[in-house]
Amino acid sequence: MTTDAHDHAPDRDSTGNGNSSGSGSGSGSGRILRKLRAPRATRTNAVHPGAWWIWALGLGTAASRTTNPLLLGLLVGVAGYVVAARRTEAPWARSYGAFVKLALAVLGIRLAFAVLLGSPIPGTHTLVTLPELPLPAWAEGIRVGGRVTAEGLVFALYDGLKLATLLICVGAANALANPARLLKSLPGALYEAGVAVVVALTFAPNLIADVQRLRAARRLRGRPDSGVRGLLQVGLPVLEGALERSVALAAAMDARGYGRTAEVAPAVHRTTAALTLGGLVGVCAGTYGLLTAEGGSYGLPVLLAGLGAALGDLWLGGRRSLRTRYRPDAWGVRAWLVAASGAAVAALLILYASHDPYAYAALHPDVVPLTAPTLPLWPAAAILLGLTPALVAPSPAPRGFGKESS
Repeated sequence: MTTDAHDHAPDRDSTGNGNSSGSGSGSGSGRILRKLRAPRATRTNAVHPGAWWIWALGLGTAASRTTNPLLLGLLVGVAGYVVAARRTEAPWARSYGAFVKLALAVLGIRLAFAVLLGSPIPGTHTLVTLPELPLPAWAEGIRVGGRVTAEGLVFALYDGLKLATLLICVGAANALANPARLLKSLPGALYEAGVAVVVALTFAPNLIADVQRLRAARRLRGRPDSGVRGLLQVGLPVLEGALERSVALAAAMDARGYGRTAEVAPAVHRTTAALTLGGLVGVCAGTYGLLTAEGGSYGLPVLLAGLGAALGDLWLGGRRSLRTRYRPDAWGVRAWLVAASGAAVAALLILYASHDPYAYAALHPDVVPLTAPTLPLWPAAAILLGLTPALVAPSPAPRGFGKESS
């Protein structure tokens, strides 16, 4: 773990003399605070990309447990603040804005569907009555147009806001976690699948970067960069650049021996197949047991056994992949704090929903009758734990100082 130069200097008292012995608990706590203080980000002290994904998935899990717009807005604010404080200047880190726009588009589409196709929520406050399209008898239960109520529109708003928050959390993970470094951390058995996922995740950020670069170049030349004409003239170079990157990626993967496998004993093949089947059965049976009242006694042990079999399968399957890791990413104290903060947000909201008798009404505001949502104190305090990465993760280098290595 890389720390500031001040971390290596001894504590000094008011006279300027070294005071390495400290003054009780105050000196010890001061050293701990200085050690946890966020340093300047370098190649060696960057937070593990898996920790960023665990943090973002924790926020997404919390978002899936509520439809309260105040809590969802707080989750969006937490994710946006951490991204603004710890995002680098890498091309893949600029995709957060695209995810925000996608979330807004999803929210708008959900509201448009509620207006045009109606809502299953009954309501008494009619906002507008649209002309209704008559449908045949076999389409009974479906309507186009008709009465638009405030209750149905608010229900659609809550539902769409939850999905938009999930997209923003995923966008935060894409903007903070280096996909190439995440691929290096995967087990050998998941390498081929991980390459496909990384290529898919980096396609959209690279495409957005190409569009921004070409539009800037057209503006400098005094050519139009907006409208249908500008879009058509920018689209061809973007597609050409995407094709060139695909060919270069294929050549690089072939030069690095992508897809080759090592010879393993037949017994290892059979053991791997048995562990794969046993892991799938164990995870499915254990999950079913946890979701049903009758399987509460065997659900957790079977689920843990299935997860153990799956981990054994990954370990044995990795022996077929001839891979080495150059400078593997270390999972340090800061990575643990980042991952734990996201997991704590999800765990605290789940515990609140399962133990507080009034939790459902606080997490899911009523729309019939239409009532204003309230901000529950404990869930809001739990969500604020998601700001921990903005305090402990290394701060990015100044703009133009250097680019992060992949």
